[in-house]
Amino acid sequence: MTQAVSYEQIILENVKILTPQQQQEVLDFIEFLHSKNQKIETPNPEKKPISAYEAAKQWVGCVDSGIGDLSYNKKYLERPSAK
Repeated sequence: MTQAVSYEQIILENVKILTPQQQQEVLDFIEFLHSKNQKIETPNPEKKPISAYEAAKQWVGCVDSGIGDLSYNKKYLERPSAK
């Protein structure tokens, strides 16, 4: 009969044979996973969802030059003459 071994037991057994430096790396990774979960689970209550317009309003009109569509302007479609 095979006894089921938990992840905790497997991790502990493997951590015991690591060097202190490797154990520190494992600890750093565990802390990274915890911080990653906290960012996902706790949304910022101060930050409200905004519309696409609100997010881009600082750029609205920044490409308005008055030239219009150059593909319809024959002057800009012609090659410059060689002088």
